[in-house]
Amino acid sequence: MQPPFSSDEMPDMAPDVMPSLMIALTTLPSRDAAAALARHLVDARLAACVNILPACHSIYRWQGKVEAADEVLLIIKTSKTRQLALEQLICNMHPYELPELLYVPIAGGLNAYIQWIQQETLS
Repeated sequence: MQPPFSSDEMPDMAPDVMPSLMIALTTLPSRDAAAALARHLVDARLAACVNILPACHSIYRWQGKVEAADEVLLIIKTSKTRQLALEQLICNMHPYELPELLYVPIAGGLNAYIQWIQQETLS
């Protein structure tokens, strides 16, 4: 993916910008459901980019039983300012009774890419 600017056009990121960015992780039961959710997140500017990883096998305990399922993992690049809206959209669209939704802070990265995430998730 090519950003609409070159890296020499982007200023260096200040260290205080990094804590405002994060990766959200969620799983869905099918590629179609994952693609639909990813598209909504990007269209709504709740994510700059969503990677769809097509196959993972999950083993988990649910309602007292050990279960297993093939799932699709979404890696969602977003900003903390969009967290509540992102969470609401995922909970509203997600087919699971209890969606997996985890946040991982972004500690660093390519300055131009970090700036792009911020720019694309402005509300």
